[in-house]
Amino acid sequence: MAVATRTPFIAGNWKMNLDHLQAIAFVQKLHWSLKDAKHGDDSVEVGLFPPFTDLRTVQTLLDADKIPFALGGQDLSTKDSGAYTGEISGAFLAKLACRYVIIGHSERREYHAESDEVVAEKVKAALRHGLVPVICVGETSEDLEKFGASAVPVGQLQVALDGVASSADIVVAYEPVWAIGSGQAATPEQAQDVCAKLRDVIADKLGADAAARTRVLYGGSVKAANIASFMREPDVDGALVGGASLVVDEFSAIVRFQKHVGV
Repeated sequence: MAVATRTPFIAGNWKMNLDHLQAIAFVQKLHWSLKDAKHGDDSVEVGLFPPFTDLRTVQTLLDADKIPFALGGQDLSTKDSGAYTGEISGAFLAKLACRYVIIGHSERREYHAESDEVVAEKVKAALRHGLVPVICVGETSEDLEKFGASAVPVGQLQVALDGVASSADIVVAYEPVWAIGSGQAATPEQAQDVCAKLRDVIADKLGADAAARTRVLYGGSVKAANIASFMREPDVDGALVGGASLVVDEFSAIVRFQKHVGV
């Protein structure tokens, strides 16, 4: 497989937390806490994924204070525009300077019955508007027992990448559903095993160069105490962080993982 340098990506998914006023205070505190850390350069990329109602406020703050965090949406519609009440077009996210959008998060799959096919359509919608899809895949505890750790996420990613060009810029996030919010993360070895298999899927579908440059993240009870162990694994390029991304000190410590990895 081709060799590529992948910039670590630490992404904070706020989910349905923090209104736009709370978002201002949070981003300012986070920026201050990371002021002497290497972020926004080739060392670590920090991404924030606020609720839709916060995006314009956070975008304005990032621009005004020249804060080097990437901005992303938590979801998008398969449609570009039209009579789709409550939906958010990828075009809207692009106009708000979003670089990323989360697609296929386990909570969307569970609570909104999003199928692998819907996820694939959303991936295409993101790419149409110049957004980088953060494609989430993962297995439930039942899936884990029945099929093993990699079968379900591998199958999900295969469908999500149908029709995607080899030149497309994507991110993949492995989030074992059984670990999300449970406090019980996968082991680094488990994460590495699945992330390596996901990279093999990318190679099969998009080619070796795409597999070498695509960042594969781990998500599921990530915290400052365990991030370094995940980041030592060769196929784990960052983390999709949920609850811990809402605590400034905890999230900033996760971004500073390099202090504990010896890199």
